[in-house]
Amino acid sequence: MVSRVIPVHPFDLVLFGATGDLAQRKILPGLYHRFEVGQMPQDARIIGTARSDMDTDGFRQQVRDAIQKFASDFNKDVLDDFLTRVEYVPVDALGDAGWKDLSGALRDDVVRAFYLSVGPNLFPGIAKRLQEHGLATPDSRIVVEKPFGNDLASAKGLNAGLRACFEEHQIYRIDHYLGKETVQNLMALRFANSLFEPLWNATHIDHVQITVAETVGVEGRGAYYDQSGAMRDMIQNHLVQLLCLTAMEPPSKFSPNAVRDEKVKVIEALEPVSQSDIARGQYRADKGDDSYLDHVGNPDSATESFIALKAHIGNWRWAGVPFYLRTGKRLRARESEIAVFFRDPPHTIFPNVGPLRGNVLVIRLQPDEGITLRTTIKDPGPGGFRLSDVSLDMSFAEALGGDVRAQDAYERLVMDVIRGDQTLFMRGDEAEAAWAWVDPIIQGWEERGDRPSRYDQGSSGPEDALMLMHRDGRRWRQIGG
Repeated sequence: MVSRVIPVHPFDLVLFGATGDLAQRKILPGLYHRFEVGQMPQDARIIGTARSDMDTDGFRQQVRDAIQKFASDFNKDVLDDFLTRVEYVPVDALGDAGWKDLSGALRDDVVRAFYLSVGPNLFPGIAKRLQEHGLATPDSRIVVEKPFGNDLASAKGLNAGLRACFEEHQIYRIDHYLGKETVQNLMALRFANSLFEPLWNATHIDHVQITVAETVGVEGRGAYYDQSGAMRDMIQNHLVQLLCLTAMEPPSKFSPNAVRDEKVKVIEALEPVSQSDIARGQYRADKGDDSYLDHVGNPDSATESFIALKAHIGNWRWAGVPFYLRTGKRLRARESEIAVFFRDPPHTIFPNVGPLRGNVLVIRLQPDEGITLRTTIKDPGPGGFRLSDVSLDMSFAEALGGDVRAQDAYERLVMDVIRGDQTLFMRGDEAEAAWAWVDPIIQGWEERGDRPSRYDQGSSGPEDALMLMHRDGRRWRQIGG
């Protein structure tokens, strides 16, 4: 199977916060890879901006170092060619310095994209200055990173600030999870095949598990994380998005607003979550590794590094089907997956065989993107009728051929911005609907003064999370199993 590369139109991409970690680690290497495969046209330009007082040559050396360090591979000649498309203009994001120079560096006859790889508190101010200095044209696009607010009120404030200067169709709220190959294949699996959609409902599905497990802790970003926690940092955006794509109705067509309309309907149908259906945890010190409290420098912190919860969608398709969500730091393995558990067969016809287990469809997001389907077959050979569970396994790396490099999510999403395709980006009402569901959950445990349970590093999380499933007669899939 060959991966097709479709070039985009010429563009000027202005990268605010170009000297920051995200830009150096993800965005710039991603742009290099798109240039390497020929998707970026020869006259595309990347203009880095930050407060740092440096010239273009200095910035190009910084970009070279970042690509050599973080790109999955690079070709020296191609990198040299790529760097000729890179420029730098120092700009004070909240002042007036540099904006005239930036305006003079932009072309009028190409797509303009402004990528705000900065803190959300800077979004409205930068958007306002882009408008005031005449940089925002009717065809411009503005890209903003998460976190998109800290609660519903702040999300509404950010939306208002952006919409005062840009139309909704120009605003791209990026969530890198939606750029993963497997996430998009979930839509293809459901809506391009007639096999699963007739079974995709409460009649045939027992429950759904969505897991995003990480082996890293919060060291290095403890100050930010302690003000956020797993609920705000992961559930409100990444896991809710995965839930939406799993549970949404078929859109009338594959267009940005049609897809996002259906996702919003899912979020709005989410029922309030009981505090008894939530398990929160903090990793404890273990074998010389510091605890969460050590990493955030706050011995009294009540912020969670792990959370598991049971959600219900109050609509006809999913009535009575629980969606179990869990995410955490310092767990057994780095793993992200959506597991759809189909109901057990209602009757066993085979003699001397116990109850049969239902099929499980697993969509793996990381580390090895692919799809598996657990099925029951007869053991080969004579000597009686024995059954075994086996998995039909498709790894994208193998299916696409060993010569195809796995594409990073940022590569796909930045090119979608240039194309003007918002399908994989959150709409403003979508972000607000997610916060409207999450806020009462957070307020509930804050009002009660609940504190997270402790859990061992390298485990699957606190005991409370296991009990959340056990009392329903179910079990979590093993992390790293």
